[in-house]
Amino acid sequence: MVLAAGRGERMRPLTDTCPKPLLKVQGKPLMEWHLDALGRGGFRDVVVNTAWLGEQIEDRYGHETAEGVRLAYSHEGRDFGGALETAGGIARALPQLAEVFWIVAGDVYMPGFLFTRAAYDRFADSGKLAHLWLVPNPEHNPGGDFGLSPAGLALNATGERYTYSTCALLRAGLFEGLPAGNPQGEKAKLAPLLRAAMDRGQVSAELYHGPWTDVGTPERLAALNHAK
Repeated sequence: MVLAAGRGERMRPLTDTCPKPLLKVQGKPLMEWHLDALGRGGFRDVVVNTAWLGEQIEDRYGHETAEGVRLAYSHEGRDFGGALETAGGIARALPQLAEVFWIVAGDVYMPGFLFTRAAYDRFADSGKLAHLWLVPNPEHNPGGDFGLSPAGLALNATGERYTYSTCALLRAGLFEGLPAGNPQGEKAKLAPLLRAAMDRGQVSAELYHGPWTDVGTPERLAALNHAK
């Protein structure tokens, strides 16, 4: 699932007329980097949730990308008048997803990340509820989000912490506390579900050291487009 429903307030005025995941880095929309990488990894069925200017995303890609990735949509804006936040949006899309699935935010740039079948199968066999890819803390998030134990468990604790990349493997069971399919459009954040699961030892994690940018401001977007 590619998360593409956010308003992108900090990216205004660029996002006044263009949804953030369609802003281009190195000539290609942000979310398309993920779609292409998922396809290369053999994951050719992707759900995209939309809200702000979401019709532009479906108008651009339809139901299959040029690289042969098949797309389905969860239109939160059309159905509920706005985005449902991360957990609410995923819960809404669960009927279209497998029991185990990838998620990645459509507004991060991580061009070297590999969505591999080996990682998917390893997580599926683990019984965990989530596996997160963490990155070294960027300047805009110096305190990080989650810790990482030597045994590879994500930690909801103080001490050294890393930033959640927004890329993860999840199991549908993580969302048991939300109504199946979220028919009422309940808004819910992902972090509290992850933290509760971490406290039960049900979330694994690893560090990702490849290029990664949360494209949260026009300045970060410009820097990426001026990079050699």
